[in-house]
Amino acid sequence: MNKMNKLLILFVASITLGACSKSWLDINNDPSNPSSKDATVNSRLPWMQHHLMYAQGTAGARAALVTQGLTFINNATAQQSLAAGWNPVAGMVTTPYQFFFVTVASNIAELEKRAEAEQAYHYLGAAKVIRAMGFMLMTDWYGEMPYTEALSLNITPKFDDGKTIFEGCLADIDSAIAYFEMQQPSTATPLSAGDSWNKGDVNKWIKLCYGLKARWMNNLSKKSSLYKPDEILALLDKAPVSNAESTVVNHEDVKEGSGDPLFNDPIKTSILFDNIGMNTNFRVTKWYENILTNFAGNGVEDPRADKLIPWAEFGFPKKFLRSKGVDMQSDIRMNAGPINGSYNETAKDIDNNGRVIKPGTWYINNANPARWGDTVYVSMKSSSIGYNSDNSDIYKWKDGTVGGSGTFYSRPDAQTFVMTYAEMCFIKAEIYMRKGQQKQAFDAYKQGVLANIDMMNTKLKTYGNINPSKSPMDQAKIDAFVNNGIGTESNINMAKIMTQKYIAMSYSQQNWNDMRRHDYSANSYLGWDVPHEYKVTAAAQVKIPMGKQFRRVMQVSHEINYNSNNVKASHPNALSDDIWSFPVWWDIVE
Repeated sequence: MNKMNKLLILFVASITLGACSKSWLDINNDPSNPSSKDATVNSRLPWMQHHLMYAQGTAGARAALVTQGLTFINNATAQQSLAAGWNPVAGMVTTPYQFFFVTVASNIAELEKRAEAEQAYHYLGAAKVIRAMGFMLMTDWYGEMPYTEALSLNITPKFDDGKTIFEGCLADIDSAIAYFEMQQPSTATPLSAGDSWNKGDVNKWIKLCYGLKARWMNNLSKKSSLYKPDEILALLDKAPVSNAESTVVNHEDVKEGSGDPLFNDPIKTSILFDNIGMNTNFRVTKWYENILTNFAGNGVEDPRADKLIPWAEFGFPKKFLRSKGVDMQSDIRMNAGPINGSYNETAKDIDNNGRVIKPGTWYINNANPARWGDTVYVSMKSSSIGYNSDNSDIYKWKDGTVGGSGTFYSRPDAQTFVMTYAEMCFIKAEIYMRKGQQKQAFDAYKQGVLANIDMMNTKLKTYGNINPSKSPMDQAKIDAFVNNGIGTESNINMAKIMTQKYIAMSYSQQNWNDMRRHDYSANSYLGWDVPHEYKVTAAAQVKIPMGKQFRRVMQVSHEINYNSNNVKASHPNALSDDIWSFPVWWDIVE
């Protein structure tokens, strides 16, 4: 960290301690002058959890743009739009770094110090997990990063290589397990008083630890000397073995006094709502639509399609229609599309570019007739209490017509899947597939599909039957898909396993890790290809030369501007235009 960053950390940490909701922050001696020293372990931990989720959720949303599950309306300058076209800019790289270092890592030492003083071993375990998850995200995202000196008083810390960071994160997880297995004295603050993830369930934390180790060790699949499939399988036995043992964070949509101290986003809403569901600019892609509606060409629609693709109301009488996916293999985004839809909310006809737009009718407010059909692309937007002062989470026009149903992950009360049984099943399936054990691979793969469907349906059932998106999946559709849509033991392959894993882990940073490990291959991801616009955009090919792929993000400007010598020393191409195409350490074959 540089000196400016250090000051920012101290400043924002104090804001963080003073901006929480009442239930998290009745801890200051003087509410008007909060001090970091006043923060108890149970008041500091949930904020660290929140901001780590924000770092990971933002990385996951941007990873979905890179991996082509998500796209953006045509915008020549927006970092999200450029990332979707594989023409990345510096604007996409900063937020995960900010949220981890400014509001998470800066609090670790104080949390550990206070926890040690009262022998709150379980908080020490949680601190180790959060540190490991944060630094692993940093190395997955940027490659090299200050680590051994990152949180020291050195204002220009050296960068460590990915392997050093990786090994340190695994060691932290081992320490966390040891702490969680300790018995806290009765005088120590119980973990349940401050844990916003697992409500103090130590067993779930231990399961999370083993799941993280399994995930990370499986990311070493290109490292022949380090990849140990049998050890990973042994870890999976100690990781979540049911949905009930998964770490799932429940969010809520409530009126808040103030928002997040960095971005002013609502604090208690889903991180993906904050990143995707707040605005009308995000769209699903045709590839994502295809793998949900005709998986492996079997002609059986996935019951999750209705819940993961947004809907809106069209026509007279109003009828719900599901969005189409934007074809990233076409030139649509090279021809000014897609454009956000408009709606005639008035009681009168509108004259628009020579057309008569009737009341209650969708239209594209653009003179180009080629764009008039863009109304078929429904945005991911949801409404909310905390952000829009709207008691409904459904985005509606003034006359009540639904402009966007939201999706399972983009609603304000959507859950964050930190670690799931489904993911563990897909790791197991991948390993067995590599071993050539088809039966075991298929069984684990099928269990992963069912686990994800069941986890989604548990949440969907809490809504009732609101609309096609916000309602439970029909059991007959589930049965039809599992029996006829996912394939059989005889035709199981890596592409089915990894593509189904992609669906189950939608908007997760791990999907980008997996896609890089598998070299973006259509043999691992059914029907996948790089975006058309990358293939015809010279500026994109400077950053990711033809024949190479999107492998990392560039370093943040804070490090480049204030720690430049160490940035230059961290990688031979650290300051080159094409750094985006250089693999991180685990992505290099050995």
